[in-house]
Amino acid sequence: MGKLGRKEYEAELVRMQAEMVDLQAAIRHEGMRVAVVFEGRDTAGKGGTIQRLSAELNPRAYRVVALGTPTEREAGQWYFQRYVAHLPSAGELVLFDRSWYNRAGVERVMGFCTEEQAQVFLRAVPDLERMLVRDGLILVKYWLEVSAEAQEERFQERASDPTKRWKLSPIDLEARGKYADYSAARDEMLERTDTREAPWFIVDADDQRRARLNLIQHLLDHIPARRRDKKVALPKRGAMPKPDPVPHEVARVPERW
Repeated sequence: MGKLGRKEYEAELVRMQAEMVDLQAAIRHEGMRVAVVFEGRDTAGKGGTIQRLSAELNPRAYRVVALGTPTEREAGQWYFQRYVAHLPSAGELVLFDRSWYNRAGVERVMGFCTEEQAQVFLRAVPDLERMLVRDGLILVKYWLEVSAEAQEERFQERASDPTKRWKLSPIDLEARGKYADYSAARDEMLERTDTREAPWFIVDADDQRRARLNLIQHLLDHIPARRRDKKVALPKRGAMPKPDPVPHEVARVPERW
């Protein structure tokens, strides 16, 4: 299967983004609490997928959570504490760009937690997620998988493109040679945390355009509730006001085009 053409991709993306607006309206109207977890290998396209999925949404009713390195205070808390604080309230959609599963992946592989801590996490997280789902949270978990060849190609692209170099953290560079270690950690994580209440969904992300469309469409199908907002009827407007220029002494942006 060849790569998806730009014209077809953009047409489908526009359609799905409009449906995401309807889904967001349903989430707000029904008071649903929806959390979507995006996990996967480095360069798999988590951030780009989130960006396309949320491009047309009302920013007041969704959040993207991408937590950095825990502070000294956070490091001394219950592991899940800082993530629980970001879960959605009624009528809200939260998109986790990496999540509590950091412990089962990057932290474990890179030695930022002990093996005992990783095992405690793997035992605890299914029960925590069951509790959240039983309380009414809609939890959707995606793992974006990318081959070693595609990952290396994207690493090289990021290293050579000045607009993408910020995506290469020191951890990414160090983790580049640990593809097999990440595979082993992924396999155990999926086996132990794929539950009936909170299953994992795998996304083939070698073709980023197909991956974005497949994931967004799956999310739309997974939460089928829709509420289309009625077309707004603008009231009649009186006579158009005369031009009201700003005072000449206010600095203006130079008009170069």
